[in-house]
Amino acid sequence: MKRKTRHTLLIVVTTLCSIMGVMTALAIGSAGETLDSAKVQASPRPALTVSVTTLQPAMLPIRVRAHGNIMAWQEASIGTEADGLRLAEVNVNVGDLVRRGQVLAVFASAKVAAELSQSRAATTEARATLAEAAANAQRARQLQDGGALSAQQVQQYVTAERTAQARLHASRAVERGQRLRLAQTRVLAPDDGVISARSATVGAVLPAGEELFRLIRNARLEWRAEVSAAELVKLKPGQLARVTLASGAPVEGTLRKVAPMVDMQTRNGLVFVDLPADDAARAGMFAQGDFEVGVARLLTLPQSAVLQRDGFSYVWQVGPASRVIQKRVTVGPRAGERIAISGGIDATAQVVVAGVGFLSDGDRVRVVQESPAVDPAQAVSGFGSVVSRSAP
Repeated sequence: MKRKTRHTLLIVVTTLCSIMGVMTALAIGSAGETLDSAKVQASPRPALTVSVTTLQPAMLPIRVRAHGNIMAWQEASIGTEADGLRLAEVNVNVGDLVRRGQVLAVFASAKVAAELSQSRAATTEARATLAEAAANAQRARQLQDGGALSAQQVQQYVTAERTAQARLHASRAVERGQRLRLAQTRVLAPDDGVISARSATVGAVLPAGEELFRLIRNARLEWRAEVSAAELVKLKPGQLARVTLASGAPVEGTLRKVAPMVDMQTRNGLVFVDLPADDAARAGMFAQGDFEVGVARLLTLPQSAVLQRDGFSYVWQVGPASRVIQKRVTVGPRAGERIAISGGIDATAQVVVAGVGFLSDGDRVRVVQESPAVDPAQAVSGFGSVVSRSAP
Protein backbone atom coordinates (compact mmCIF):
# COMPACT_ATOMS: atom_id res chain seq x y z
CA MET A 1 0.00 0.00 0.00
CA LYS A 2 2.85 2.39 0.87
CA ARG A 3 4.64 1.44 -2.33
CA LYS A 4 1.55 2.29 -4.41
CA THR A 5 1.13 5.67 -2.72
CA ARG A 6 4.80 6.58 -3.38
CA HIS A 7 4.42 5.68 -7.05
CA THR A 8 1.33 7.93 -7.39
CA LEU A 9 3.16 10.92 -5.83
CA LEU A 10 6.05 10.46 -8.24
CA ILE A 11 3.69 10.55 -11.22
CA VAL A 12 2.03 13.77 -9.91
CA VAL A 13 5.39 15.54 -9.36
CA THR A 14 6.58 14.58 -12.85
CA THR A 15 3.39 15.91 -14.41
CA LEU A 16 3.67 19.20 -12.51
CA CYS A 17 7.27 19.69 -13.67
CA SER A 18 6.27 19.11 -17.29
CA ILE A 19 3.47 21.67 -17.03
CA MET A 20 5.81 24.27 -15.49
CA GLY A 21 8.35 23.74 -18.28
CA VAL A 22 5.74 24.28 -20.97
CA MET A 23 4.53 27.47 -19.29
CA THR A 24 8.07 28.80 -19.00
CA ALA A 25 8.73 28.19 -22.69
CA LEU A 26 5.52 29.94 -23.64
CA ALA A 27 6.45 32.95 -21.48
CA ILE A 28 9.91 33.24 -23.04
CA GLY A 29 8.45 33.10 -26.60
CA SER A 30 5.90 35.78 -25.81
CA ALA A 31 8.61 38.04 -24.39
CA GLY A 32 10.72 37.61 -27.57
CA GLU A 33 7.79 38.53 -29.78
CA THR A 34 7.15 41.65 -27.64
CA LEU A 35 10.81 42.78 -28.02
CA ASP A 36 10.71 42.24 -31.79
CA SER A 37 7.51 44.26 -32.04
CA ALA A 38 9.07 47.07 -29.98
CA LYS A 39 12.10 47.11 -32.30
CA VAL A 40 9.84 47.36 -35.34
CA GLN A 41 7.86 50.21 -33.80
CA ALA A 42 11.07 52.03 -32.76
CA SER A 43 12.36 52.06 -36.36
CA PRO A 44 10.50 55.01 -38.12
CA ARG A 45 9.33 54.76 -41.66
CA PRO A 46 10.77 57.17 -44.28
CA ALA A 47 8.82 60.44 -44.66
CA LEU A 48 9.53 60.77 -48.38
CA THR A 49 11.05 58.92 -51.25
CA VAL A 50 13.47 61.34 -52.91
CA SER A 51 16.19 61.60 -55.51
CA VAL A 52 19.42 63.41 -54.65
CA THR A 53 22.17 65.25 -56.44
CA THR A 54 25.48 66.95 -55.74
CA LEU A 55 26.88 70.32 -56.74
CA GLN A 56 27.63 70.30 -60.47
CA PRO A 57 29.78 72.80 -62.41
CA ALA A 58 28.12 74.86 -65.16
CA MET A 59 28.89 77.99 -67.16
CA LEU A 60 26.52 80.71 -65.93
CA PRO A 61 26.23 84.34 -67.02
CA ILE A 62 27.33 86.93 -64.46
CA ARG A 63 24.69 89.63 -64.16
CA VAL A 64 24.53 92.95 -62.35
CA ARG A 65 21.06 93.68 -60.99
CA ALA A 66 19.67 97.22 -61.09
CA HIS A 67 16.44 99.15 -60.60
CA GLY A 68 15.26 102.62 -61.46
CA ASN A 69 12.80 104.80 -63.35
CA ILE A 70 12.14 105.20 -67.04
CA MET A 71 12.46 108.86 -67.98
CA ALA A 72 12.49 111.05 -71.06
CA TRP A 73 15.93 111.32 -72.65
CA GLN A 74 15.41 115.07 -72.97
CA GLU A 75 12.19 116.96 -72.30
CA ALA A 76 11.55 120.38 -73.87
CA SER A 77 9.34 123.01 -72.26
CA ILE A 78 7.34 124.92 -74.87
CA GLY A 79 6.06 128.29 -73.67
CA THR A 80 4.69 131.53 -75.03
CA GLU A 81 6.74 134.60 -75.91
CA ALA A 82 3.70 136.70 -76.77
CA ASP A 83 2.72 138.80 -73.75
CA GLY A 84 -0.91 139.47 -72.92
CA LEU A 85 -2.46 137.83 -75.98
CA ARG A 86 -5.48 135.53 -76.08
CA LEU A 87 -4.91 131.90 -77.04
CA ALA A 88 -7.11 131.28 -80.07
CA GLU A 89 -6.20 127.72 -81.20
CA VAL A 90 -4.66 124.59 -79.68
CA ASN A 91 -3.80 122.05 -82.36
CA VAL A 92 -2.25 119.15 -80.41
CA ASN A 93 -2.92 117.08 -77.34
CA VAL A 94 -1.02 114.77 -75.01
CA GLY A 95 0.41 111.77 -76.84
CA ASP A 96 0.47 113.40 -80.29
CA LEU A 97 3.57 112.93 -82.40
CA VAL A 98 4.78 116.25 -83.83
CA ARG A 99 7.42 117.36 -86.32
CA ARG A 100 9.92 120.15 -85.99
CA GLY A 101 8.30 123.47 -86.98
CA GLN A 102 4.73 122.18 -86.69
CA VAL A 103 2.19 124.75 -85.43
CA LEU A 104 1.06 123.67 -81.96
CA ALA A 105 -1.03 126.70 -80.94
CA VAL A 106 -2.05 130.13 -82.29
CA PHE A 107 -2.65 133.39 -80.39
CA ALA A 108 -5.02 136.10 -81.56
CA SER A 109 -2.92 138.36 -83.81
CA ALA A 110 -5.26 141.22 -84.79
CA LYS A 111 -3.77 143.65 -82.28
CA VAL A 112 -0.21 142.77 -83.24
CA ALA A 113 -1.03 143.06 -86.95
CA ALA A 114 -2.44 146.55 -86.38
CA GLU A 115 0.65 147.62 -84.49
CA LEU A 116 2.80 146.23 -87.30
CA SER A 117 0.89 148.29 -89.85
CA GLN A 118 1.44 151.38 -87.71
CA SER A 119 5.16 150.63 -87.55
CA ARG A 120 5.33 150.23 -91.31
CA ALA A 121 3.68 153.63 -91.77
CA ALA A 122 6.12 155.19 -89.34
CA THR A 123 8.99 153.63 -91.27
CA THR A 124 7.67 155.05 -94.55
CA GLU A 125 7.33 158.49 -92.95
CA ALA A 126 10.86 158.31 -91.56
CA ARG A 127 12.18 157.31 -94.96
CA ALA A 128 10.54 160.36 -96.60
CA THR A 129 11.86 162.68 -93.89
CA LEU A 130 15.35 161.30 -94.42
CA ALA A 131 15.10 161.85 -98.17
CA GLU A 132 14.14 165.53 -97.64
CA ALA A 133 16.84 166.09 -95.04
CA ALA A 134 19.46 164.47 -97.26
CA ALA A 135 18.54 166.74 -100.19
CA ASN A 136 18.72 169.85 -98.00
CA ALA A 137 22.09 168.83 -96.63
CA GLN A 138 23.40 168.22 -100.14
CA ARG A 139 22.38 171.70 -101.34
CA ALA A 140 23.87 173.29 -98.24
CA ARG A 141 27.20 171.66 -98.94
CA GLN A 142 27.15 172.97 -102.51
CA LEU A 143 26.36 176.55 -101.41
CA GLN A 144 28.92 176.54 -98.62
CA ASP A 145 31.83 177.23 -101.00
CA GLY A 146 30.05 180.25 -102.54
CA GLY A 147 29.41 181.88 -99.17
CA ALA A 148 25.62 181.97 -99.59
CA LEU A 149 25.17 180.03 -96.34
CA SER A 150 27.10 180.32 -93.15
CA ALA A 151 28.89 177.37 -91.64
CA GLN A 152 26.32 177.26 -88.85
CA GLN A 153 23.43 176.92 -91.29
CA VAL A 154 25.21 174.20 -93.21
CA GLN A 155 25.82 172.32 -89.98
CA GLN A 156 22.12 172.51 -89.11
CA TYR A 157 21.14 170.88 -92.43
CA VAL A 158 23.73 168.11 -91.96
CA THR A 159 22.52 167.47 -88.42
CA ALA A 160 18.91 167.27 -89.61
CA GLU A 161 19.97 164.65 -92.16
CA ARG A 162 21.68 162.53 -89.53
CA THR A 163 18.69 162.86 -87.19
CA ALA A 164 16.29 161.70 -89.91
CA GLN A 165 18.54 158.76 -90.67
CA ALA A 166 18.56 157.73 -86.97
CA ARG A 167 14.78 158.01 -86.81
CA LEU A 168 14.50 155.72 -89.83
CA HIS A 169 16.71 153.11 -88.14
CA ALA A 170 14.60 153.31 -84.99
CA SER A 171 11.39 152.96 -86.98
CA ARG A 172 12.75 149.94 -88.80
CA ALA A 173 13.76 148.34 -85.46
CA VAL A 174 10.23 148.85 -84.13
CA GLU A 175 8.84 147.29 -87.29
CA ARG A 176 11.13 144.27 -86.92
CA GLY A 177 9.98 143.90 -83.34
CA GLN A 178 6.35 143.93 -84.42
CA ARG A 179 7.08 141.37 -87.13
CA LEU A 180 8.75 139.13 -84.54
CA ARG A 181 5.83 139.55 -82.16
CA LEU A 182 3.44 138.60 -84.96
CA ALA A 183 5.51 135.47 -85.64
CA GLN A 184 5.37 134.62 -81.92
CA THR A 185 1.60 134.35 -82.08
CA ARG A 186 2.22 130.94 -83.73
CA VAL A 187 3.75 128.41 -81.28
CA LEU A 188 6.00 125.97 -83.16
CA ALA A 189 7.47 122.60 -82.16
CA PRO A 190 11.21 123.01 -81.48
CA ASP A 191 11.97 119.39 -82.45
CA ASP A 192 10.44 116.08 -83.44
CA GLY A 193 8.86 114.25 -80.55
CA VAL A 194 5.73 113.39 -78.60
CA ILE A 195 3.66 115.77 -76.47
CA SER A 196 3.94 114.60 -72.84
CA ALA A 197 1.98 117.39 -71.10
CA ARG A 198 -0.39 120.19 -72.05
CA SER A 199 -1.52 123.19 -70.01
CA ALA A 200 -2.73 125.36 -72.93
CA THR A 201 -6.42 126.33 -72.81
CA VAL A 202 -8.27 128.11 -75.60
CA GLY A 203 -9.31 131.62 -74.56
CA ALA A 204 -6.67 132.08 -71.88
CA VAL A 205 -4.71 135.35 -71.83
CA LEU A 206 -1.21 134.38 -70.86
CA PRO A 207 1.91 136.31 -69.83
CA ALA A 208 5.21 135.80 -71.59
CA GLY A 209 7.08 132.69 -70.44
CA GLU A 210 3.99 130.67 -69.48
CA GLU A 211 4.44 126.96 -70.29
CA LEU A 212 1.97 125.53 -72.80
CA PHE A 213 3.34 122.06 -73.60
CA ARG A 214 6.09 119.61 -72.70
CA LEU A 215 7.73 117.59 -75.44
CA ILE A 216 9.78 114.37 -75.22
CA ARG A 217 12.41 115.02 -77.84
CA ASN A 218 12.48 112.40 -80.60
CA ALA A 219 10.07 110.32 -78.44
CA ARG A 220 13.22 108.88 -76.90
CA LEU A 221 13.20 107.23 -73.48
CA GLU A 222 15.97 106.07 -71.18
CA TRP A 223 16.23 103.89 -68.09
CA ARG A 224 18.01 105.63 -65.21
CA ALA A 225 19.06 102.65 -63.15
CA GLU A 226 20.68 102.60 -59.71
CA VAL A 227 23.64 100.24 -59.29
CA SER A 228 25.65 99.62 -56.12
CA ALA A 229 29.08 101.22 -56.00
CA ALA A 230 30.77 97.80 -55.75
CA GLU A 231 29.27 96.67 -59.08
CA LEU A 232 29.40 100.02 -60.87
CA VAL A 233 32.98 99.35 -62.01
CA LYS A 234 31.81 96.28 -63.95
CA LEU A 235 29.64 98.36 -66.27
CA LYS A 236 30.84 100.04 -69.45
CA PRO A 237 29.06 101.95 -72.25
CA GLY A 238 27.80 99.67 -75.00
CA GLN A 239 26.78 96.75 -72.77
CA LEU A 240 23.33 95.23 -73.25
CA ALA A 241 20.69 95.61 -70.57
CA ARG A 242 17.57 93.48 -70.15
CA VAL A 243 14.84 95.59 -68.59
CA THR A 244 11.60 94.19 -67.16
CA LEU A 245 8.78 96.71 -67.17
CA ALA A 246 6.05 96.96 -64.56
CA SER A 247 3.76 94.99 -66.87
CA GLY A 248 6.32 92.17 -67.07
CA ALA A 249 7.21 92.91 -70.69
CA PRO A 250 10.95 92.58 -71.42
CA VAL A 251 12.84 95.33 -73.26
CA GLU A 252 16.46 95.31 -74.40
CA GLY A 253 18.47 98.51 -74.11
CA THR A 254 22.05 99.71 -74.49
CA LEU A 255 24.09 101.28 -71.72
CA ARG A 256 24.95 104.81 -72.89
CA LYS A 257 26.65 106.43 -69.93
CA VAL A 258 27.78 105.74 -66.37
CA ALA A 259 27.42 108.65 -63.95
CA PRO A 260 30.75 109.96 -62.61
CA MET A 261 29.43 110.27 -59.03
CA VAL A 262 27.87 107.98 -56.42
CA ASP A 263 25.10 109.15 -54.12
CA MET A 264 26.51 109.60 -50.60
CA GLN A 265 23.24 108.55 -48.96
CA THR A 266 22.42 105.36 -50.87
CA ARG A 267 25.94 104.50 -52.10
CA ASN A 268 24.41 103.82 -55.49
CA GLY A 269 25.41 105.24 -58.84
CA LEU A 270 23.24 106.06 -61.85
CA VAL A 271 23.62 104.48 -65.26
CA PHE A 272 21.74 105.67 -68.34
CA VAL A 273 20.33 103.05 -70.70
CA ASP A 274 18.88 103.95 -74.10
CA LEU A 275 15.58 102.16 -74.74
CA PRO A 276 14.05 101.42 -78.15
CA ALA A 277 10.72 102.89 -79.16
CA ASP A 278 8.23 100.59 -77.45
CA ASP A 279 4.53 101.05 -76.81
CA ALA A 280 4.80 99.27 -73.44
CA ALA A 281 7.40 101.65 -71.96
CA ARG A 282 6.20 104.92 -70.44
CA ALA A 283 8.10 107.77 -68.86
CA GLY A 284 7.78 107.60 -65.09
CA MET A 285 7.56 103.79 -64.92
CA PHE A 286 9.63 101.86 -62.38
CA ALA A 287 11.57 98.98 -63.89
CA GLN A 288 14.07 96.32 -62.90
CA GLY A 289 16.72 94.75 -65.03
CA ASP A 290 20.22 93.38 -65.28
CA PHE A 291 23.42 93.74 -67.27
CA GLU A 292 25.38 90.74 -68.53
CA VAL A 293 29.03 91.36 -67.71
CA GLY A 294 30.49 87.92 -68.53
CA VAL A 295 30.31 84.20 -67.76
CA ALA A 296 31.89 82.06 -65.06
CA ARG A 297 32.22 78.37 -64.19
CA LEU A 298 30.21 77.91 -60.99
CA LEU A 299 28.88 75.07 -58.86
CA THR A 300 25.14 74.76 -59.26
CA LEU A 301 22.03 72.93 -58.07
CA PRO A 302 18.56 72.66 -59.60
CA GLN A 303 16.40 75.55 -58.43
CA SER A 304 13.88 73.01 -57.12
CA ALA A 305 16.46 71.93 -54.52
CA VAL A 306 16.63 75.41 -52.94
CA LEU A 307 13.92 76.67 -50.61
CA GLN A 308 13.50 80.41 -49.93
CA ARG A 309 12.38 81.10 -46.38
CA ASP A 310 12.50 84.28 -44.28
CA GLY A 311 14.80 85.94 -46.77
CA PHE A 312 17.37 83.10 -46.73
CA SER A 313 18.06 80.08 -48.94
CA TYR A 314 18.11 76.51 -47.63
CA VAL A 315 18.79 73.01 -48.98
CA TRP A 316 18.24 69.57 -47.40
CA GLN A 317 21.38 67.45 -47.20
CA VAL A 318 21.02 63.69 -46.72
CA GLY A 319 23.13 62.72 -43.71
CA PRO A 320 23.76 59.55 -41.68
CA ALA A 321 20.90 57.08 -41.26
CA SER A 322 19.19 58.69 -44.30
CA ARG A 323 18.09 61.67 -42.24
CA VAL A 324 17.96 65.13 -43.83
CA ILE A 325 19.82 68.11 -42.38
CA GLN A 326 18.69 71.63 -43.18
CA LYS A 327 21.60 73.72 -44.51
CA ARG A 328 21.60 77.46 -45.09
CA VAL A 329 23.41 78.28 -48.34
CA THR A 330 24.59 81.34 -50.23
CA VAL A 331 23.17 81.55 -53.74
CA GLY A 332 24.48 83.26 -56.85
CA PRO A 333 23.27 83.86 -60.40
CA ARG A 334 20.56 81.78 -62.04
CA ALA A 335 20.28 80.41 -65.56
CA GLY A 336 17.36 78.33 -66.73
CA GLU A 337 16.60 75.79 -64.01
CA ARG A 338 20.05 76.02 -62.39
CA ILE A 339 21.18 78.25 -59.52
CA ALA A 340 24.75 78.81 -58.38
CA ILE A 341 25.71 77.88 -54.80
CA SER A 342 28.68 79.81 -53.46
CA GLY A 343 28.76 78.55 -49.86
CA GLY A 344 27.07 76.59 -47.10
CA ILE A 345 27.62 72.96 -48.23
CA ASP A 346 30.45 70.76 -49.47
CA ALA A 347 30.80 69.91 -53.15
CA THR A 348 30.26 66.20 -52.38
CA ALA A 349 27.17 66.64 -50.21
CA GLN A 350 24.05 64.78 -51.32
CA VAL A 351 21.15 67.20 -51.61
CA VAL A 352 17.45 66.46 -52.07
CA VAL A 353 16.43 67.52 -55.57
CA ALA A 354 12.74 68.32 -55.09
CA GLY A 355 9.90 68.26 -52.60
CA VAL A 356 11.93 70.21 -50.06
CA GLY A 357 8.84 72.09 -48.93
CA PHE A 358 7.48 68.85 -47.39
CA LEU A 359 10.60 68.08 -45.34
CA SER A 360 11.63 69.06 -41.84
CA ASP A 361 15.03 68.97 -40.25
CA GLY A 362 15.74 65.39 -39.08
CA ASP A 363 13.20 63.64 -41.29
CA ARG A 364 14.20 60.16 -42.52
CA VAL A 365 14.02 59.72 -46.31
CA ARG A 366 14.45 56.91 -48.80
CA VAL A 367 16.87 57.69 -51.64
CA VAL A 368 15.75 56.05 -54.87
CA GLN A 369 18.23 57.48 -57.38
CA GLU A 370 20.92 60.08 -57.87
CA SER A 371 20.54 62.74 -60.55
CA PRO A 372 23.07 62.66 -63.41
CA ALA A 373 25.93 65.13 -63.72
CA VAL A 374 25.60 68.41 -65.60
CA ASP A 375 27.60 69.33 -68.70
CA PRO A 376 29.94 72.04 -67.32
CA ALA A 377 30.13 73.81 -70.69
CA GLN A 378 26.48 74.82 -70.57
CA ALA A 379 24.01 76.32 -68.15
CA VAL A 380 21.53 73.46 -68.09
CA SER A 381 17.94 73.48 -66.94
CA GLY A 382 17.00 71.59 -63.78
CA PHE A 383 16.42 67.85 -63.83
CA GLY A 384 13.12 66.16 -63.27
CA SER A 385 12.88 64.11 -60.08
CA VAL A 386 10.29 61.86 -58.49
CA VAL A 387 9.10 62.77 -55.02
CA SER A 388 6.26 60.75 -53.51
CA ARG A 389 4.88 59.72 -50.17
CA SER A 390 5.95 56.26 -49.06
CA ALA A 391 3.17 53.71 -48.71
CA PRO A 392 1.99 53.19 -45.17
